[in-house]
Amino acid sequence: VQLQASGGGLVQAGGSLRLSCAASGSISAINVMGWYRQAPGKQRELVATITSGGTTNYADSVKGRFTISRDNGKNTVYLQMNSLKPEDTAVYYCNLAYGLNYWGKGTQVTVSS
Repeated sequence: VQLQASGGGLVQAGGSLRLSCAASGSISAINVMGWYRQAPGKQRELVATITSGGTTNYADSVKGRFTISRDNGKNTVYLQMNSLKPEDTAVYYCNLAYGLNYWGKGTQVTVSS
């Protein structure tokens, strides 16, 4: 299984970015895809997850600003990030879980004040 993330970049506070992550390989139809992030000097933390059935879960810090979605036919998960804040600056990692955990390489998101 491989995960390929894209969409990171530099944006001003209040701006928006959309992350995408495509999974390839032998993947169970029943799974959870999600995004985690790690800021310098901090532990990796959950941002949002979505099950193959569409149930979502968000960190309190991003509720109302970020939206996770997925296309099961394409094994792709998206993260729409609006009203970005400098504290959202981090490397964002895509995750796929169904018994085992698979991680993408990460994409940098930098929000300037």
